[in-house]
Amino acid sequence: MIQSVAFIGLGAMGYRMAAHLPKHFDTVYVWNRNFNKAEQHAAEYGTQAVTLEQAAQADVIFSCLPTSADVEQLLENLSLKSGSVWVDCTSGVPDSAQKLAAHLAGRGVIFLDAPVSGQTMGAENGTLTVMVGGNAQGYEKALPAMQAFGKLIKHVGESGAGFAVKAVNNMLMAVNLCAVAEGFTTLKAHGVNLHEALDCINASSGKSMVTETVLPQRILNRSFPLTFALPLLAKDTGIAIDLARAAKLSAPVLSLLTQNLIQAASDLSDKNSDFSSAVKMYESWSNITIE
Repeated sequence: MIQSVAFIGLGAMGYRMAAHLPKHFDTVYVWNRNFNKAEQHAAEYGTQAVTLEQAAQADVIFSCLPTSADVEQLLENLSLKSGSVWVDCTSGVPDSAQKLAAHLAGRGVIFLDAPVSGQTMGAENGTLTVMVGGNAQGYEKALPAMQAFGKLIKHVGESGAGFAVKAVNNMLMAVNLCAVAEGFTTLKAHGVNLHEALDCINASSGKSMVTETVLPQRILNRSFPLTFALPLLAKDTGIAIDLARAAKLSAPVLSLLTQNLIQAASDLSDKNSDFSSAVKMYESWSNITIE
């Protein structure tokens, strides 16, 4: 039985994810490096803004930070309660998950890598997809807490498996994003009405999440709202490449090309640029705006 839950890291995703927890649990702690944000969350949703040390004493502790290195640094000297489960929703590195799982097991704590997908809208609506790697017993214990913000929750394998699925998922999305940028630049160059063309594609075999949501809601309307930063996508595609290399795959050609393109777009952009703004690199090459 879960008596208390904590959420560490109240960024664009974490702030919204943690908001669902008080609907299901009486004791919900929140902590953020910028503590004012934790206090704001407590005032808005009825959580309790506490110290990091107090948050770490919960039965189930969620973290949602930019990188695995951030999580490792946070856990380095943190005292945890034996029997608790740490659920890391960061889009992290599989090797780090394996290392942390082994380290925390020696302290009687289960570590799960549980990245999420569904963007801020999914976090807001509590409809995220959660891909979980790690100890099956820990998964079962933490599942009721994950169900507060997750609609589809799958235990995909041992430690690191959740991070691996998320990295490959984001690589597939990046491939689609690059393909859409090229395709719609070509259509615009030939005088095609992009909005009408999009309707045709979304009723045909070329559709994807990028054409169904990213293109109409972020790119064609030129809004590029920041929900998932482009440097984080570059990080995730890099993790996917590392996975392919670790498996000694001889020719992850498309992934390598995509990672190079996404990294180049990130290098050319402001660090607070949304992932969808990667298309601006294609626009600069062609002098054609996708709108």
